[in-house]
Amino acid sequence: MTEDDRPLRCLVTGATGYLGGRLVPELLAAGHSVRCLARSPDKMRDHPWAGRAEAVRGDVTDEASVRAAMEGMDVAYYLVHALGTGRGFEETDRRAARIFGEQARAAGVRRIVYLGGLTPSGVPEHALSPHLRSRAEVGRILLASGVPTAVLRAAVIIGSGSASFEMLRYLTERLPVMVTPGWVRVRTQPIAVRDVLRLLVGCARLAPDVNRAFDIGGPDVVTYEDMMRRYAAVAGLPKRVILPVPLLTPRLSSLWVGLVTPVPGALARPLVESLKHEVVRAERDIDRYVPEPPEGPVALDTAIRLALRRVQDADVATRWSSASTPRAPSDPLPTDPDWAGGSLYTDHRERTVAASPQALWRVVEAIGGENGWYSSPLAWSLRGWLDTLVGGVGLRRGRRDATRLRTGDSLDFWRVEEIEPGRLLRLRAEMRLPGLAWLEMAVDRDPRGRTVYRQRALFHPHGLVGHAYWWGVAPFHATVFGGMARNIAAAAESAVPEPARTP
Repeated sequence: MTEDDRPLRCLVTGATGYLGGRLVPELLAAGHSVRCLARSPDKMRDHPWAGRAEAVRGDVTDEASVRAAMEGMDVAYYLVHALGTGRGFEETDRRAARIFGEQARAAGVRRIVYLGGLTPSGVPEHALSPHLRSRAEVGRILLASGVPTAVLRAAVIIGSGSASFEMLRYLTERLPVMVTPGWVRVRTQPIAVRDVLRLLVGCARLAPDVNRAFDIGGPDVVTYEDMMRRYAAVAGLPKRVILPVPLLTPRLSSLWVGLVTPVPGALARPLVESLKHEVVRAERDIDRYVPEPPEGPVALDTAIRLALRRVQDADVATRWSSASTPRAPSDPLPTDPDWAGGSLYTDHRERTVAASPQALWRVVEAIGGENGWYSSPLAWSLRGWLDTLVGGVGLRRGRRDATRLRTGDSLDFWRVEEIEPGRLLRLRAEMRLPGLAWLEMAVDRDPRGRTVYRQRALFHPHGLVGHAYWWGVAPFHATVFGGMARNIAAAAESAVPEPARTP
């Protein structure tokens, strides 16, 4: 084996997110070793590749943890950004990129690979959206780090679970007649997620003298209107009627997208803003360094068909919601030994269930999404709508898989914080709340061997508003949480087959 062919040691940031979670198994399949830097490594433990990749705790804004993670690495992938963390996200992105580049250089890393956004030609940077402007700045910082860097610049990424694809899917499926913003007729160049992953892996072996940005895109240059019509055709839907209205601003457009699709307004807005200008590849130089496959890059219709098949087969490896929602709580759990105390409100429910623990667990693990929450649909829907109206994630994120959960999965406006198969599911709230909230569902047996369902809601209020919130909703707990416990037990019992009758 030559030096050029030896397996590489790769650091991946953003491995709990959409692309990072898909890049890790691709790097492993190529024979490389992988180390993942994550704020919450536990979120990766249920991935099929978890046992083959090293996970270390850290944050790209923490110099010490980045330094430790870089030790011994050949290639470092930068797949994170601070979008949505507040008005100062551009400064956070700037600081994180500088730390990453400096520590990579100090550790002797041979290559940085970064996925950024495709920026429109001829548009001054100050006229770009904050999202695209920050992506461009991060790319420049990494290119100037002293470590050979490949910056891949993509427009719309089409793949099962991507935010762009889900926005396209829900808009097209739910609205046979659409009054749309003018940006639906602006040209863009989408790319299939499998081509993005192929290029990310291929860039690991670029020559040391390659330090530049590359435009990447699929073979089709289309408008967003074209994409919606082509999605409808691939999905077998009737022809859509699309009526562009130029008066809709990006803010109004993002609120509209947030109401119709699972993508919250906070994430929809940068996606919408990036569609205001034409974003088409200005060069194809990457093809000289990472050759196209014999069959060529994936065409748009094929990419839509592949993504739809994954969705329909419930085989979506990662989703845009795989990454934690910005501003989601990261305080210790109430069950942690170092829990700081303070006020902690709880609501306990317990029921004996005439079913096996396995039957009860199947109901617990399938909760949420299309299966609902086993209590007042009106109350849950109202809470979801209220969360959406104040910029939260709402209920429409659904589930990655209809029956199985893993640590880190999003589940409507919850996040799977802990799962012990057959025994415990703990969810952390990611809705807008004046405090921190968890919901635990446990399966157990009592001393007489009967199956027991235990449910616990916990709320740690922030300030007087938090206390007022808890007591304001407390009168509804019997309906919401009591109904949930009662209906989960009933669902498990109804799933038990009747005993065979003797003829």
